[in-house]
Amino acid sequence: MKINDSIEIADWELTESFARASGPGGQNVNKVSTAVELRFEAARSPNLPDNVKARLKRLAGRKWTVDGAIVFFVQDTRSQARNREIARERLAELIRKALEKPKRRVPTKPTYGSVKRRLASKKARGEIKALRGKVED
Repeated sequence: MKINDSIEIADWELTESFARASGPGGQNVNKVSTAVELRFEAARSPNLPDNVKARLKRLAGRKWTVDGAIVFFVQDTRSQARNREIARERLAELIRKALEKPKRRVPTKPTYGSVKRRLASKKARGEIKALRGKVED
């Protein structure tokens, strides 16, 4: 499975299993296993660099298993072939997202004027609250 020009996923890294899907299916619903569980051994993959694996783990969230695999369960359509395509597309899209290097955040500091305005508004608010107290004779 080709992800981009430099990365290609080997067949041994992908495991597909099929199950009966819930939802509509007519007479086939109790006979045909149309739902697809696609399992990608991401942690053991020699085709992915370590930094991509780390981003992939963060992006995958609950799809990432304890043993370092990503699991997609697709039962969107009544067709097993279409569900397989959808699962592979979702995996490829997730890997493409992990390949994008996030931009480094450049810390900024507030302007002198904004600091002055903030402090002035805090002072005014404090004076308003101070006037709320009990009045003494």
